[in-house]
Amino acid sequence: MTGWRRPDPARSRPERSDADSAQAPADEAAEAAGAAAAAPARRSRPELSLKGRALRLLSMREHSRLELERKLSSHETREGELAEALDALTARGFISDERVADSLLHRRAAKLGASRVKAELQAKGLDDAVVREAVESLRATEQERAREVWRRKFGQPPADTAERARQMRFLAARGFSGETIRKAIEGADED
Repeated sequence: MTGWRRPDPARSRPERSDADSAQAPADEAAEAAGAAAAAPARRSRPELSLKGRALRLLSMREHSRLELERKLSSHETREGELAEALDALTARGFISDERVADSLLHRRAAKLGASRVKAELQAKGLDDAVVREAVESLRATEQERAREVWRRKFGQPPADTAERARQMRFLAARGFSGETIRKAIEGADED
């Protein structure tokens, strides 16, 4: 160690007399008040309309009409205003059940079974025909998806019946059907 020490700021400050120290807080307060008065006032943003709020939500991800109604109902100022705004957005193509379903399938289908995806689509308030079509597209690949979910989580066949039951419960919680689960785990035994 060379013995060098960082200079202490308290030692390098000139000492104040009693008159100076009494004057200093008053000067600092006046300076702060002057700086606040000189600073421009903060601009407040105007309140967004319901349509603007809905567009902000839609810019983040696809939302169904029901989701937007739930999120925006507290901002409605007069009766029917929200319905009018959502009708206008639907007419212009900003709200689409098909896009909501496609978005959810894209995000969740690799991890979940058809019954769980169906429940999520129905919770979004989508049309029954759209939900039915989305679930039918999932059924064709359910076996491969279940096998992949099982492989990522476990990777090896169950050693005993307790482990087999645990693996089956895991896949059932993800929304895969019993037959699909049985085939996925039996396929693991064959590997």
